[in-house]
Amino acid sequence: MDISAIDDAPLFAGIDHEERSELLAATTNTHLVRGDVLFRQGDIGDTFYIISSGKMKLGRRAPDGRESLIAILGPGEMIGELTLFDPGPRTATAVAVSDANLSALSHFQLASWIRAHPGMATHLLSALAHRLRRTNEVIGDLVFCDVPGRVARTILDLSQRFGIPEDKGIYVRHDLTQEELAQLVGASRETVNKALSGFAQRGWIRLDGRALSVMDLERLRRRAK
Repeated sequence: MDISAIDDAPLFAGIDHEERSELLAATTNTHLVRGDVLFRQGDIGDTFYIISSGKMKLGRRAPDGRESLIAILGPGEMIGELTLFDPGPRTATAVAVSDANLSALSHFQLASWIRAHPGMATHLLSALAHRLRRTNEVIGDLVFCDVPGRVARTILDLSQRFGIPEDKGIYVRHDLTQEELAQLVGASRETVNKALSGFAQRGWIRLDGRALSVMDLERLRRRAK
């Protein structure tokens, strides 16, 4: 388990090393390989997860079978926190998009811990607010931004969260298929691929399977506006 990634989770913000170690001792470890389902939309959930390594996707399926991606989450981010504050069925399906390790706490354990350390609730609510803000931005993009603009914003978001600086740019291992990337953007695969190819031809990005390199960050930022 990557302790440094776990330490970045909002849950541990503001608590000392001894308390952090005590809480970590109560967690159980879960290992997933790409394609493994952690839980499904509609499941009754009683477990909260923190990603210690790898990436997870949260998606929803419409009644007509269409799928959309809500978010791609990585190390230090949380899954399943909604049911802690609003018990009920899972609102999305969580699937590993790469090999992933997660630390799990039952909601009973976490609720008991928060009652003993009420300040931690503030950090969890802050993380929920951040997730809601990101969701609102995605909704706004779908209404007001064209597909190439949404693709540029998606690349910028992935590069900020998962990017590794290189000599000539930023390397981003996103681990998404073309279909998954299109679902994240909220457009057809053909339209998203056309936008990506256009960016690559202009020299803004370099495509590399389930990864890419951002070569011209400023041009992407301009296109994302």
